[in-house]
Amino acid sequence: MASPHAFFFIVSFFLVKASFGQVTADTALQLIGGHFSFTEGPVSDNEGNVFFTDQPNNRIWKYSIDSELTVFMENAGRSNGLYIDNDGFLIACADEHNELWRISTNGKVIDKLVDGYRDSILNGPNDVWVAPSGTIYFTDPYYQRDYWERTAPDMQAQALYMYKEGQVTRLDDQFKQPNGIIGTPDGKSLYVADIGDSKIYKYRIQDDGSLTDRRFFAPQGSDGMTIDEKGNIYLTGKGVTVYDPDGKKIEQIPVPSNWTANVCFGGRDKDYLFITARDKVFMLKMAVKGIR
Repeated sequence: MASPHAFFFIVSFFLVKASFGQVTADTALQLIGGHFSFTEGPVSDNEGNVFFTDQPNNRIWKYSIDSELTVFMENAGRSNGLYIDNDGFLIACADEHNELWRISTNGKVIDKLVDGYRDSILNGPNDVWVAPSGTIYFTDPYYQRDYWERTAPDMQAQALYMYKEGQVTRLDDQFKQPNGIIGTPDGKSLYVADIGDSKIYKYRIQDDGSLTDRRFFAPQGSDGMTIDEKGNIYLTGKGVTVYDPDGKKIEQIPVPSNWTANVCFGGRDKDYLFITARDKVFMLKMAVKGIR
């Protein structure tokens, strides 16, 4: 659904500086918007346009490669995490009714892919990643929402799931509270954050989409995650923390917010890091390029 709301403006350089490091190319965060309630789920399409959610206001926004900020979708199912599938459609964690949606490029819901697991509703799909094979992985922690009638989860497991060929499979429920998720562009590895236990885990993805070789990766939880062309993993929470593929912390990017929810790479050359930080969204020029 095309929106009548559009904003054109010159991005401002925020006073808080990020220091040069192994992955940053600039020293100033650029504020692209600061009138939201709580921003989440940034993801870029093949052109580099960035989509993100403002969950309390039930909207998905789009920041184009031409610096145009528009409302892409209203009544967005209280969407949280987003990703783009192999056909260019948005996959949204629509936790208003604990569902996983596929949304067209004109802001219409094409499919409600997932609305439960076995005979139970989900806790609230939170973050999602689509593998090159088309298999969808998503986390399902429980965060009480004021728009829900229920006040407790219908199932005790806070788990990681796979959606493939119309079927939902629980892959791992050994978490306190799973949240951020990202995979490698070759489709061979998956990273999942247990934000409730301040840990990141790495899995090996099998040919059938199942996971093996769960192992500890980093001593930090994360609300959202992304990855760059060198395999570095970007974690959120207090600023943005960057770990190399071996799990070594290589950089800390300060952000003027007491919470950063999520990150992605975007822009024409995928060399800007977009950061959702409560009521604001920032971008930062990077020395590396990202993988959506």
